[in-house]
Amino acid sequence: MYTNILTSHTNGITTITINRPSKLNALNKQTIQELHDAIAVADQSNTSKVIIITGQGDKAFVAGADISEFSNFSIDQGEELAAKGQELLFDFIANLGTPVIAAINGFALGGGLELAMAAHFRIASDTAKMGLPEVSLGVIPGYGGTQRLPQLIGKGRAMEMIMTAGMINANQALAYGLVNHVVTLDELLPLAEKLASKITRNSSIAIGAAINAVNACYEDGVNGFKTEIKEFGNCFGTEDFKEGTTAFLEKRKADFPGK
Repeated sequence: MYTNILTSHTNGITTITINRPSKLNALNKQTIQELHDAIAVADQSNTSKVIIITGQGDKAFVAGADISEFSNFSIDQGEELAAKGQELLFDFIANLGTPVIAAINGFALGGGLELAMAAHFRIASDTAKMGLPEVSLGVIPGYGGTQRLPQLIGKGRAMEMIMTAGMINANQALAYGLVNHVVTLDELLPLAEKLASKITRNSSIAIGAAINAVNACYEDGVNGFKTEIKEFGNCFGTEDFKEGTTAFLEKRKADFPGK
């Protein structure tokens, strides 16, 4: 079905693996489209409650964009590349109602780090290295990197990483708050699956509402508190709310219908 990615599904968890190890899993147009399609399928599925994105092999999550595809672009073509990529994949992931975990198994550079930052949170192997090296190529991050990195680690650290085009290791990323956990490579996917499993036990409807409310905090001109109030109220009209509160009062585990 796909050329550049692999997908698997078990116990409510869809795992999407970028499978271009000979290219260090670099993002080209086809891979971006395939990621969008696979994520959309998982999001629309009644059985998929969490999505994990990782890279094939032990070297790279995604080592960047495929520079050969745009090295001769004009100004207008460059702007269109960024706009289409953000809409199709990066903003699409960030605003998805289904939680997305990035399991960073190696180099996450340029578009690769931007992909990881679009996920709702990140975990990393202790071999991972992260950076936005675009200014060393005479360009800037174009898939949301200049916006999401300062939101995650603060303006000063983001400016330093972007302007030096340098890489940080997994422990620095942990200290910066860029990733939530650092484990060995062998422990990476098991940890991602453990966290995903915890998420699947909760209300998918409530989680989608929470994602929307949290994201509202970072949108210009949007009052995040008002979004929270609205989403909180909406929850009261869901079957998940009825099941969750009833289960609590009956001192049993909730069996959320996802409605």
